[in-house]
This record gives sequence, structure tokens and C-alpha cells, in this order.
Amino acid sequence: MFLLAEGGHHTPLIVEFINHYLGEPVYNLQMATTYKIWSFWLAKIGTTPEAVFGPYSPETAIPWYTIMFTIACLLSILVIWIFKGKLSQDDPGSGQLTLEAGFLAIKDLVVNVIGEHGYKYFPIVATFAVLVLVSNLMGLFPLFMSPTASVNVTFALGISSFVYYNYVGIHENGIINHLAHFTGPKLPLVMTLIITPLIFGIELISNLIRPLTLGVRLFANMFADEQISSQISGLYPPFTQFLLPVVLLPLAVFVAFVQTLVFTLLSMIYISEVSHPPHDHFEDVPGQHHSHTTGEALTTAHV
Repeated sequence: MFLLAEGGHHTPLIVEFINHYLGEPVYNLQMATTYKIWSFWLAKIGTTPEAVFGPYSPETAIPWYTIMFTIACLLSILVIWIFKGKLSQDDPGSGQLTLEAGFLAIKDLVVNVIGEHGYKYFPIVATFAVLVLVSNLMGLFPLFMSPTASVNVTFALGISSFVYYNYVGIHENGIINHLAHFTGPKLPLVMTLIITPLIFGIELISNLIRPLTLGVRLFANMFADEQISSQISGLYPPFTQFLLPVVLLPLAVFVAFVQTLVFTLLSMIYISEVSHPPHDHFEDVPGQHHSHTTGEALTTAHV
């Protein structure tokens, strides 16, 4: 099961350390609250919390992916702060130049995909990009694992993207016009009665499964990358444990960057479907902007 999949066969020392000191109180809190709730609802479908989430114990009270994702959030802030250094217009350092290059790359991508008006969404898009990239790269370092190798984390990221672009659509267009963009282009009256409900149903379902597709795509690639590296490194220890990881490192870095680009690009495409320049009038051409960007989304989904 995806929900039980994790990004490796070992438990990092930092996870054991945190659970050693915080696992007991967290475990007691879980048993007094969430365990009872999950037991009640899962019993209705004939299963238990242990069968779905694994055994409950103080040693596993705080999951590895929760700890790793928290570290990824802190590292994202730390990395940007380090690269930023002491900002200088006359004599910028290498870190500042690197940060500026990343800023310009994401800015150009936002403008090209969403439009000039999309620059106001840059902070959210950049946050997704930095956080996903740091999470993907964490597995390359000792004592860490990639939190994006857990479907729990990637689903959370997918749901965050889904909630945000729907918020943008409702905020900019209102709830009625936001739902109207699922109905496709204007059609003659007779075809509207027959085709429009069908288009609306298909588009609604395709939007509702986007968190799933975003999460599974990112998780599957990162999980597979870690598993392949682990299996190849264990072919003939100890030699393969020292030599092959060095050979596989460029490929792992490439996969981390590509998956960051795919997740960020798809999130921007979803925003572009519901956002438009201030002078455009959504109600005058319902579905026109949507049909164009949906094609882009379907094309990119095959990456």
C-alpha cells in the first residue's frame, strides 16, 4: 500500500533521537485522541488504525516523514538566508548571484505560464519550488531521508496546491464564475443541455483527482529513485556502497530537479486556468482560457 510506503529501509538516527525524548508524550496523546477517532471510523469498514498506519508505539509516535519534512522547512529558510548573505548591488557574492539566478528562473517561468499578472503568485510558487527541491535533495545526505519519498508528504503538498489554486479562482472570479469555468465553451442551447453537464462532470472529477496525481507522481519518482540507489548499492558490499553511489549521484540530483520542475510547473498551470489579467472579463468568454490551459496541463501530466 502507498500509505505504508517509506523512502528507505532504515530509521535515521535523528528520528530515533527525537522519538526517544518526545515519543512517549506524543504516543499518550495519540492514544487518548486520534487513535480513538480512527478506531471508530475504520471499524465501519472492517479495519484498524494499526492495519492502515502501522503499529502504534513511542518509538514510532512521530513518523520519520514528519520529522524530515519539518527539517526540510527549516533547511529551506536556512539555505535562502545563507545564499542571501549580505546583499550588495555593487559587489554581490556567489550566493547572492545563485539566489538571483533562481529568482529570475522562477519569475520567467511564472510570467510565461501564468502571464505578467501572475507575478503576484511568485511567493507561493517559489515556496513550492524551494521546499520540494530541498526535500528531494535531503536523501542524498547522511542521516537524512527525502520526505517526498513518503506519499503522506506528497499528498499534503498536492492538497496544498489544490486548495491554493481553487482559492485563487474563487477570490478572482467568485464562486459562480469559478464553477462556470468547468463547463467549457459556450454552445448552442440544445448542445448546452446535453454536452455542458457532461463536460462539467468530467472537469470536476479531473480537478478533484489532481491532488492524487500530483502526490503520486512526486512520490513514485522519489521513492523509486531511493529504492534503485539502495538496491544497486547493496549488490556487492562494501565496494558498491562506496563507488556506485558516487556514480549515481548526478542522476539522483537530476531527478530531484526534474520532479521539482514538474510539480511547480503543474501548480502554475492550474493557477493559470483560474487566473486572468485584470482587464479580461471571465463572464464574457467562459471556458475559453480554461480550454487552452487544460491542454497544457494534460500535455505536462505525461512528463
